[in-house]
Amino acid sequence: MQSINRYHRQTLLPQIGDTGQSKLASANVLLIGCGALGTVIADQLTRAGIGHLTIIDRDVVELTNLQRQILFDESDAAAGLPKSIAAANRLKAINSTITITPIVADIHPGNIEDFLTDPSRIFIAGGGSPGSDFLNPTHQSIQPDLIFDGTDNAETRYLINDAAVKHSINWIYGAAIATQGRAMPIRPNITPCLRCIFPDPPSPGELPTCDTAGVLGPAAAIVASLQTTLGLKLLLNAQLDSQLISLDVWQNEYRTINIGPKNPACPCCGQKNFEFLNRSIEQSAVQLCGRNAVQIRPQKSAPVKLADLAHRLAPIAQIHQTDFLLRCQMHQEPTLSLTIFPDGRTIVHGTQDIAQARSLVSRYIGS
Repeated sequence: MQSINRYHRQTLLPQIGDTGQSKLASANVLLIGCGALGTVIADQLTRAGIGHLTIIDRDVVELTNLQRQILFDESDAAAGLPKSIAAANRLKAINSTITITPIVADIHPGNIEDFLTDPSRIFIAGGGSPGSDFLNPTHQSIQPDLIFDGTDNAETRYLINDAAVKHSINWIYGAAIATQGRAMPIRPNITPCLRCIFPDPPSPGELPTCDTAGVLGPAAAIVASLQTTLGLKLLLNAQLDSQLISLDVWQNEYRTINIGPKNPACPCCGQKNFEFLNRSIEQSAVQLCGRNAVQIRPQKSAPVKLADLAHRLAPIAQIHQTDFLLRCQMHQEPTLSLTIFPDGRTIVHGTQDIAQARSLVSRYIGS
């Protein structure tokens, strides 16, 4: 009776009803990115009764997130919790009847297909005994019914597009910057994909970022709400037009653009050339949007024993270790700190200089 009461107002909608609610309860959804867009999407999906929600995010909660990322609070920022873990903690308190799987990971060409087809192969942290790093062999290999884009960079979106088209998985694109945003449903083999509309990602520095242009919380929330609505319609097999929704909340502008048929010459969905998915895996260094920080990802993802690393760095750093990460404030670099994850990723806080970040990681952790 409790589950009926929980969704009563939703099942009153003729578009959903009891049948639709049952479909939502059996749905398996993957959310990539849990920031300004992702937290709103995750919150709304949880309240709507999605059966299984997997949240993948690479980052930790910081104070500057709280202006627009609705699932986090000051205690999460103070603890430096990974966003996927903090989100799951909050969501489980909202709806204990659904399954929520948080994963602390950076999506890249070497792992995205495993998340879509065989999650048991993914190295993740945050379960088992305290402080343990583990492979999750009991995780069922279930391809998601739908992918939500909650990311903050074009490179990952084009990677999601490649993987979704290759495996014929519907996904919902979304982006927000300043007071503007856009959203679009993508159904592989039915509608145009991302590269049909935007053939190539923008060049570095071509578009504003949240570092340069900022982002209005309500703009991100509106875009995320549109994404959630589009996703629910897909899961419920409702009629859905092939449109790109574009808006500027400050100017009170809202447009829908018919995106037409698929482009047979599209490198991705037309020619099946998955350029972003087939890229070689190299050590990468990226500035994190809205942060004075750089992420360094090793060329080969290999488990790092955080306890051993903490012991080695203890004489030269102030150490804070959790089940999910190791945070180090270096004695000789008082303005810089390192956050190391069990998969070998490191975030260097206090700089946007990629060369300096690489040097610091090489010096204290190794290449």
